[in-house]
Amino acid sequence: MLPSFITWDVNPTIIDSFVTVRWYGLMFAIGFWLGYNIVAKMFKREGMPERWMGILLIYVGVATIVGARLGHVFFYQWDYYSAHPWKILATWEGGLASHGGAIGIIIAVILFSIFTTKRNPLWTFDRLTVAIALVGCLIRIGNLMNSEIFGVATELPWGFKFVRSEEWHRMYYGLACHPTQIYEALTYLALFVLMMWMYWKRNCGERPGLLFGTFLVGTFGSRFLIEFIKNDQVPFEAAMTYNMGQLLSIPFVVLGAFLIIWALTHKRVALSYPNEFSDTQKDKHKKK
Repeated sequence: MLPSFITWDVNPTIIDSFVTVRWYGLMFAIGFWLGYNIVAKMFKREGMPERWMGILLIYVGVATIVGARLGHVFFYQWDYYSAHPWKILATWEGGLASHGGAIGIIIAVILFSIFTTKRNPLWTFDRLTVAIALVGCLIRIGNLMNSEIFGVATELPWGFKFVRSEEWHRMYYGLACHPTQIYEALTYLALFVLMMWMYWKRNCGERPGLLFGTFLVGTFGSRFLIEFIKNDQVPFEAAMTYNMGQLLSIPFVVLGAFLIIWALTHKRVALSYPNEFSDTQKDKHKKK
């Protein structure tokens, strides 16, 4: 007879020596590496400068970490951090908010568009968010390895007992819980596959805002729904009809729906696909 739950006892640390490597950090790094290569192929397909990739990586890398940290500080634990401001820099103690990371990336892409591409920011958003969907999947796998951000108790056969989690022992000892990290990871993976198909097979990059809008609706719409079976991140959420994660998701879903409608009701923007970085094209021209 199959067990009615899964005991999750994975060590979050891969290497614990003079160098410490954790699953979460590894998933984060793999996500950035894969994301970089995916976006680079898109830039190459459309003949953009290769140097843009390095610039974009810096913008997005810094914005993701700073935005996610400040999002947690301001949205979830401002009372604590306003009294202990030096703790804001203590990222190793945990505390990152995906909504804050999203806001940080939006600001970064706007700046990147103003100072580097000189294009409508939607052009970058449409390509970048394809990769971000995959990064989100890997980050949630990292959360699973950390035995964190899980859901409420469940009797479903795929419920997890997070035996390495102090929170689980305190709140649910003996009970299986929803592995909401897996729910989100699978949702983001499906969204990534959909957006890759839209870009490569349907040339949806020719409809500015469509990919970005799909990402926003898919990511934050699923986040809104999954939050119903997740534990509150901070105590004040217990008195809320919708928790902070859900309230922060609503504007992103509305913006995404608007972008989808706008993109589908406007004409396509014709793009060329030389499948070479523009730098390569210039070098070939010089040789001739």
